[in-house]
Amino acid sequence: MGKTVAQQLIADHLVSGEMVPGEEIGLRIDQTLTQDATGTLVMQELEALGLDRARTEVSVQYVDHNLLQADEKNAEDHAFLRSACRRYGLWFSKPGNGVSHPTHMQRFGAPGKSMVGSDSHTCAAGSLGMLAMGVGGLEAALAIAGEPVYLRMPEIWGVRLTGELPPWVSAKDVVLEMLRRHGVKGGLNRIIEYHGPGVATLSAMDRHVIANMGAELGATTTVFPSDDAVRAFLRAEAREDDFTELVADPDAAYDVTDEIELSTLEPLIARPSSPDNVVPVREVAGIEVGQVVIGSSANPGLRDFAIATHLVRGRQTDAAVSFDVNPSSREIFADLTKRGDTFDLISAGARIHQAGCLGCIGMGQAPAVGHNSLRTFPRNFPGRSGTREDAVWLCSPETAAASALTGVITDPRELAAALGLEWPDLGLPERASVNTDMLVPPLPPGQAATEKLVKGPNISALPDFPPLPERIEAPVLLKVGDNVSTDEISPAGARALPFRSNVPKLAEFTFTQIDETYPERARRAEGHVVVGGDNYGQGSSREHAAITPRHLGLKAVIAKSFARIHWQNLANFGILALEFRDPADYDRVEQGDTIVLDGLREQLPGGPGLSVRNETKGENYALRHRLSERQVEAVLAGGRIPLLARS
Repeated sequence: MGKTVAQQLIADHLVSGEMVPGEEIGLRIDQTLTQDATGTLVMQELEALGLDRARTEVSVQYVDHNLLQADEKNAEDHAFLRSACRRYGLWFSKPGNGVSHPTHMQRFGAPGKSMVGSDSHTCAAGSLGMLAMGVGGLEAALAIAGEPVYLRMPEIWGVRLTGELPPWVSAKDVVLEMLRRHGVKGGLNRIIEYHGPGVATLSAMDRHVIANMGAELGATTTVFPSDDAVRAFLRAEAREDDFTELVADPDAAYDVTDEIELSTLEPLIARPSSPDNVVPVREVAGIEVGQVVIGSSANPGLRDFAIATHLVRGRQTDAAVSFDVNPSSREIFADLTKRGDTFDLISAGARIHQAGCLGCIGMGQAPAVGHNSLRTFPRNFPGRSGTREDAVWLCSPETAAASALTGVITDPRELAAALGLEWPDLGLPERASVNTDMLVPPLPPGQAATEKLVKGPNISALPDFPPLPERIEAPVLLKVGDNVSTDEISPAGARALPFRSNVPKLAEFTFTQIDETYPERARRAEGHVVVGGDNYGQGSSREHAAITPRHLGLKAVIAKSFARIHWQNLANFGILALEFRDPADYDRVEQGDTIVLDGLREQLPGGPGLSVRNETKGENYALRHRLSERQVEAVLAGGRIPLLARS
């Protein structure tokens, strides 16, 4: 039997294990991507590992999240990251050069390569026929050090695309349709592979939009074939020599299948406050809008900004709307300006921001309470925008621009008809404005070895966590529901993110989106347990969501199920991740109950089954873990860094 694209990529990088769904496999990693919100910890971990020099083909550190410099903290971390790149042999992408995912796609992405990144949207590089996965920072650090990355072999979910998108419907509507059908857990333990004749109608950057938000489906990654569209993209970036054709074998078979007829799609929108809360735009048309933001890694292409410009050109956005534009890369910003689009956007009332993530992670552009914000972003988790009581909607650039003009949620087809606008030929350039001046290459090995790390006072040492005890007797300090995100565990935003390299200070924000009393109660408890529902820890790959609760005394999380990256992060930092064998037992546990887990150092290596006693209620519940032998060893040691330090 032939192989799918994903199976070919995995087979080419397999160093251990068998390609059987559910089995642990180890993969050789060619490239890594880190960004400043997670990269500071990665660089501290490289220091703790005693790395001499990066052992990947390409490793790049981007500064794209924490661009606002309200005080010295972000600037100090940028200086630290630059010094770490000089010391360890990484590329450094300066602040303002662009969002990591589209910038990496433009400058370094190559078909057939494997990549991990300490950002959940690393999967966007699957648009070029790469095997690209978001992981925790420690996995990224180990990959930089030349170690394999381990994961459970996913199922391959083949999504056949047929037909062609109609006017005023775009790639964002394709992935919103996937979320409408399958929800935020639909891709769990799966790689989504798009194939079929409809794929050829999508540009490489269209595919980036779809692959990027595979993270919102919970997928391990998303993969597209490498074909003529990828060749055209690389040619435009003056990198056609990096092209390699990579397509599924004719007799390839998929573990799971689905099909989308592109011509039947219509403009879609995700209502607050989950990416899968999707409805047709026409069903919510007329609802008032206070803010529209275009940009982010989820709609980063020149085409996405150009179609918005086409709609607003010569017109003025509604007086009640703040119209914000975040160029996704310096290159795209330059091409927008060359085309005159920047002038047209400004004339229409747009506020042009620097190239970066910004509002996507609550670093500026926070909306007013009680006002709807339409965004071409990947996520709308509660409070992620920087406003606790926010109302964020996710949509395409076409829907966003149309709504900015009218002041209400508007189907772009209806507005185009009213204005007499034909579907345009945007006339995108065949060659991009390539400029690598803000990409700083690695130093030669001899010079790099003499570099010193530059650490400001806001950079704390990595915590030293003790081994797992034989017995845990602790209160359930917090009980949460389904789909709790890492944004809710360790918030992003302008208040918290400047402390991302200061674990004790960042810990003060832990779970405060859900319960403001958690940090203080955790300090008093001197050891505690959290109980969660389904898909616990969805969203961002930030390992802070494991480290700061651990710093506050978290010993174990017992949940119905876990999101992949956070589950890995918990194990990496010595927190026991357990699942109820009977999900109904979740309802029997209450916040404040005392939980006892005994004989752990004997039970964990003995197999996946163990039990927990609820001393408060006098009940026992059957649990299981999904840890490999390798992960069990790390958890018992208190985490992977203590394990490595003792070996």
